[in-house]
Amino acid sequence: MAFDGFIQIPFTETNLDRYLVRTGILAALNKVMPQLKDNLLDIGCGKMPYRKHILENSAVNLYTGIDIEDALVYDKAIKPDLRWDGRSIPLANNTYQTVIATEVLEHCFEPEVVLKEINRVLKPGGIFFFTVPFLWNLHEVPNDAYRYTPFSLERLLLNSGFTNIQIFSMGGWHASMAQMLGLWVRRAPMKPRTRKYLSAMLKPCIKYLIKKDTTLMSGFNEGQMITGLYGWAGK
Repeated sequence: MAFDGFIQIPFTETNLDRYLVRTGILAALNKVMPQLKDNLLDIGCGKMPYRKHILENSAVNLYTGIDIEDALVYDKAIKPDLRWDGRSIPLANNTYQTVIATEVLEHCFEPEVVLKEINRVLKPGGIFFFTVPFLWNLHEVPNDAYRYTPFSLERLLLNSGFTNIQIFSMGGWHASMAQMLGLWVRRAPMKPRTRKYLSAMLKPCIKYLIKKDTTLMSGFNEGQMITGLYGWAGK
């Protein structure tokens, strides 16, 4: 099998930092897939890693990716269909039935501005799907703005005009420990030989923690730990 890291996700010693978040996003996307249809706008699309998967497994018939002018280039061969300035989406009101933003909102320093624009271009009855990290290292510095709780995210969505908001956790305590171990062993400063040795040693432990965890949970309680959030909202 050819691993692309997003749909076919390897559990290897070199992928211990990304495996949990990638499988979580894919599972969340598959859960919402039956609700995705007609035309879709991918906000902060990057190299659009879920494009083919969505087109082949949903009722979406037109996929448009949009990214900001100075966005980080993940693949020089893949260009977004549209560009924007991060504040105003160059599209008319009520244009898209589906909008998605995977791991994007944490980079928005004015999230309500972005969410109100998403709501504006979304058709009445449309759906907005999103994922955000909670337990993750600083990345794309200095364009790393927030880590959201479910409560702050819900308030932002309500203030931006969304309704029927559903927010879920991607993982609990065990997944959080697995995530931290994976990030530490793959990204913390250490000698290559040490990293290789510790990655091999920790891989079975991380596998155990992931298996023990209950992912894609609903409900949020005092003392709960989360790795990230996903959900959807309507207009």
